[in-house]
Amino acid sequence: MAESRPTFGPVVLAGVGTAALTAVAAARSWFQASGDAAGLTVTTSITGSDAAPLALALALVALAAWGVILVTRVRTRRIAIVLGLLAALGVLAVVIALGPGAHHVAARDLLNRGAPSVGTLSRTSWYWLTGVGALAQVVALVAAFRLAPSWPEMSSRYDAPAGSPARVERPEDLGDLELWKALDEGRDPTGPGSL
Repeated sequence: MAESRPTFGPVVLAGVGTAALTAVAAARSWFQASGDAAGLTVTTSITGSDAAPLALALALVALAAWGVILVTRVRTRRIAIVLGLLAALGVLAVVIALGPGAHHVAARDLLNRGAPSVGTLSRTSWYWLTGVGALAQVVALVAAFRLAPSWPEMSSRYDAPAGSPARVERPEDLGDLELWKALDEGRDPTGPGSL
């Protein structure tokens, strides 16, 4: 168990880093397209959030999962890991599925700008980084799932108090000094639940 503790920092850092990279890349320009509109060349840049808004949303879910992984115990941590893994796989699926559909997305955007067809279409490095980041997320989350039981947890002293509620003192249990202090503070020591 002590041997796996050193893996906590590197795996979490790799996970948070790749999750942040995926989220940033999903919001950047994925495609550059150009077309001809009445003799003029029209160019457009299509962001990942425009082409596939689901990719950015799922990338943010995977990033949020790492925040949960940091502050929870094994059972909750594993649930967060599974949710993050599903989100990362979703980003990867969106990137792969959009590959053949990129021409349609570009044609729609160019048509809105007056160009009836796509002349050229190229994918930017942000498109590829989104896919690579999502794949790296999958690897980091699988490693996290396997290693999570040996990772350190927050102490139970940070948990909400459990057990019986605090004992309420009754006026007859108080001495004269406590009664006078209550009156000085503007509280009625004889009222129900006042102390």
